[in-house]
Amino acid sequence: MCLAVPGRIVKIKSNTATVDYELEKREGKILEKGYNVGDYVIIQGGIIVSKVEKAEAEEALKDYRENAA
Repeated sequence: MCLAVPGRIVKIKSNTATVDYELEKREGKILEKGYNVGDYVIIQGGIIVSKVEKAEAEEALKDYRENAA
């Protein structure tokens, strides 16, 4: 099973975003306009596939932290 966890964009260079997942950072390709530093996103297969509202992302991350241990 695959679980999509949101991460926060901390840097954008050209069409690549660096996304912070607290424990690690990963890069994802940006294929559509409209992503900015600070946005929470979902990456699938190295591609940013969607933006997640901040409140929803923070709640998902809280649940993940509580249940991942």
